[in-house]
Amino acid sequence: MTDDTSHRRHAPNTRLAHAGRDPAGGPFVNPPVIHASTVLFDNVAQMKGKSETPARWTYGRRGTPTSEALERAISDIEGAEGTVLTPSGASACDVALMSVLASGDHLLMIDSVYGPTRNFCEGVLRRFGVETTYYDPLIGAGIVDLIRPNTKAIFMEAPGSLTFEMPDVPAIVKVARERDITTLIDNTWATPLFFRPLDHGVDISIMAATKYVVGHSDVLIGTIACGPRAWKRVKTTHGDLGMFTGPDDMYLALRGLRTMGVRLAHQQKSALTVAAWFAARPEVARVLHPALPTDPGYAIWKRDFAGASGLFGVVMKGGSDAAVSAFLDHLELFGLGYSWGGYESLAIPAEPRAVRTAVPWREEGALIRLQIGLEDTADLIADLEAGLARWNAALGA
Repeated sequence: MTDDTSHRRHAPNTRLAHAGRDPAGGPFVNPPVIHASTVLFDNVAQMKGKSETPARWTYGRRGTPTSEALERAISDIEGAEGTVLTPSGASACDVALMSVLASGDHLLMIDSVYGPTRNFCEGVLRRFGVETTYYDPLIGAGIVDLIRPNTKAIFMEAPGSLTFEMPDVPAIVKVARERDITTLIDNTWATPLFFRPLDHGVDISIMAATKYVVGHSDVLIGTIACGPRAWKRVKTTHGDLGMFTGPDDMYLALRGLRTMGVRLAHQQKSALTVAAWFAARPEVARVLHPALPTDPGYAIWKRDFAGASGLFGVVMKGGSDAAVSAFLDHLELFGLGYSWGGYESLAIPAEPRAVRTAVPWREEGALIRLQIGLEDTADLIADLEAGLARWNAALGA
């Protein structure tokens, strides 16, 4: 390979295998893991930025070969002007918002947003004089009615990671662009393999790389990939806040990125199999999965997305706390834990009523969120079938 961009004409899995490599970095397949704070200069002129041979690196927090390799790789698959890394997905959302908002500004936030991001809006942003209005995830071009003279940003999540509504991203972006409003999206569910927000006009694409990028449930890391309208603001804010990610975490994220396409393809297929099985069960009222033809968001998903990940929800017919516990507590293969995107399957109870303000959550039955891992689907379904037997017994069915 002669330069870092020569592979961009290739298919996604090929790009994942090669993205981020520095042709000047030596013959190593993987970049070195650099643990560094102090960087040494050749002379005072170089230190002051006045040398004919400027320093490539100046301080550990400002970048190393390890961080640059992952940033280049993410920028490549996102189609971004530039990318910065943060210590978690939550911090990525926070830094991105702080980059485009100031005291007196108004933010439009999707009502299905990730809980910690809502907390950041209601806590930190409110304290700093930013007002947040939450909007119906299905509002589409109707978001124009919520825009004020001081509206500076619109934040999306596609789909919501608890209730899985699919917003019309192009329609919202069109309204925003016509009014010079910055758009941001949490794209953790789809990743750039299944949806490239910047190609649809979004200014900032955020991922909790903790999830599908890393893929092994052992690293916390976030990415903020930017188009040209937002890159300088995000880069500056990220630096001013002193954000940095540990080199070992960066290395593991880059390592996970290489196999993300293979894992996602398997998890997509398995999740659809399990979702279809749930849809046929008499205990289930509705399956929340945008890639199912029966889902209200299917048309938008089919139009804009190239695939679906392994996370979806199941609304039960009725239920009780005892039935939910009976179902979940004794599953053999599904762990009971937060996060998703790893190689292992997870199942948790979800309670969206407490975190919805624009549009009430109207489903009456219990909501279970499932993350489908790399296990064999026959084994997963057998485990879930035993869980539903416990559910029925708890309800006296």
